[in-house]
Amino acid sequence: MSAVDLDEFATLIERPDAGVRHDAAQRRDRTAAPATALGKLADLGDWLASVQGQVPVRPLQRPRLVLFAGDHGIAERGVSAGPAGGAVHLVRRVLEGAAPVSVLARAYGAGVRVVDVAVDCDPAELPADVTRHRVRRSSGAIDTGAALTSQEAEAAFLAGAAVADEEADSGTDLVLLGDLSVGGTTVAGVLIAALCGVDASVVTGRGSGIDDLTWMRKCAAIRDALRRARPVLGEPLELLAAVGGADVAAMTGFLLRAAVRKLPVVLDGVVASACALVAQRVAFRAPDWWMAAHVSGEPGQVKALDRLSMEALADHGVRLGEGAGALLALPLLRAAAALAAELPVAPAAEPAVEDAPQDAGAAGSPVEPPAEPGTESVAESVAESPVELPAEDAPRDAGAGAREASSD
Repeated sequence: MSAVDLDEFATLIERPDAGVRHDAAQRRDRTAAPATALGKLADLGDWLASVQGQVPVRPLQRPRLVLFAGDHGIAERGVSAGPAGGAVHLVRRVLEGAAPVSVLARAYGAGVRVVDVAVDCDPAELPADVTRHRVRRSSGAIDTGAALTSQEAEAAFLAGAAVADEEADSGTDLVLLGDLSVGGTTVAGVLIAALCGVDASVVTGRGSGIDDLTWMRKCAAIRDALRRARPVLGEPLELLAAVGGADVAAMTGFLLRAAVRKLPVVLDGVVASACALVAQRVAFRAPDWWMAAHVSGEPGQVKALDRLSMEALADHGVRLGEGAGALLALPLLRAAAALAAELPVAPAAEPAVEDAPQDAGAAGSPVEPPAEPGTESVAESVAESPVELPAEDAPRDAGAGAREASSD
């Protein structure tokens, strides 16, 4: 019996609060920077409010770059510019702080965590906190055989879910999700082609910077693996076992569990996008908790994001991978959070009092107080000043009429 109940994720995952998003938009409309002026920053601020479940938005205090590491047997077919089994070198560079993503993480104030799920090296070569979720050494070559056994796929999936719980429990408020792998873009291409129903050539990119001959080998490997993927499309865990890998299965479990824990995730490149596509098949509401960071240059990512109804935040021309694109999105997200949280809001207009009586003076021109009997106001005197008229036409004044009446 399977240790993973995928139907539970579909039940537990809820959409971010649409009412909170609406309140955030209304609040922004009462600031000096309307949505039309802020562009993507307005959308990001509204998204952050909805995933945080509050208005105003909390500033991002504890972002974390989480990198799942693993080797893939398909790299032995010459589909990558990197050497087969070379993920351990990528991991060491990050841990030593010498990788580009290490520099960016320091600059932007993000923590970095590496999770070894299937690196092809002795576990003793890496720190224990990095290897404690390891499932196996490397994943199988997917063009001729399975990447994992069913039990290994479940173990990797659960390892990723456990990492999501650890991050949520530690107070991480935003995850930047990436991978450290050799052969990972080939695996991602297979998953995306299978789930989107397209040919291998449509999703085959240049990955680590391969030449034309290597591209043809990569395309052939994806084509061969697709024959093994199509029969298990309806079973996500079996699909990950057949043509995925331990790191890919772990990232899929991470994404689904993060959505359950209401932990927002920024997707880095094509590998993270492929995992998101598999996770969407499990729980259709889950993608609302994720954000695509950038255009990675991989054609497969374009297909995946289109199927996920996502639009990447930016296209910097960065093709590095390793979470670099996700880190570059962090300043934009911080800016959106700061604007949504700190812009002063104009006070709401006081409602008009409709039933209060109004005197004539309030409604129009001031009115002179009533004159004492027998006297005339200045206004009346001006209005009734005598006009030279012929004697027969001159009106009798009120005083004369009164005297005549009294004499009668």
